[in-house]
Amino acid sequence: MGAAAPPQRGLSGGAISQAARVLGCADAYQAMREPRPHRPALSADEAEAEVRAGQLDGLAADAVLAAAGHRVRRRRLGPVGLTTREVEVLRLLAQGLSNKEIAQRLVISRKTAGNHIEHIYAKIDASSRATASLFALQHGLLPDEQLPAVNAAER
Repeated sequence: MGAAAPPQRGLSGGAISQAARVLGCADAYQAMREPRPHRPALSADEAEAEVRAGQLDGLAADAVLAAAGHRVRRRRLGPVGLTTREVEVLRLLAQGLSNKEIAQRLVISRKTAGNHIEHIYAKIDASSRATASLFALQHGLLPDEQLPAVNAAER
């Protein structure tokens, strides 16, 4: 009999709320700024570099660093915090393209396209391509020429 996999602890990915991500990032930043028995306190610049290089959510990191007085680059975000790339992926998804076709169109791997779609689903609280497509339509993310023409007699 093989060994059982260790139990997973905590939440991962999209299951962690944005507020919890900000709180976790703030806690990490503050801990870096305080002295510990095994190391002195990091400078503000050192802590900033650690936060940026770490596995922390980018939006949460930017929010914490801005609150701490660091300069942060402005991100162009779509609805509910979708990144520019996620909006591109969502548009292609809503046009009916497969993950493979999205990857080819954006010159990324199929796995990367899948990861973007997972992040999109988490951010917009969707569980299917149909729900994600409806979200894109409702938020004006599809150009008019991509919408099917509706005949006045059909209304």
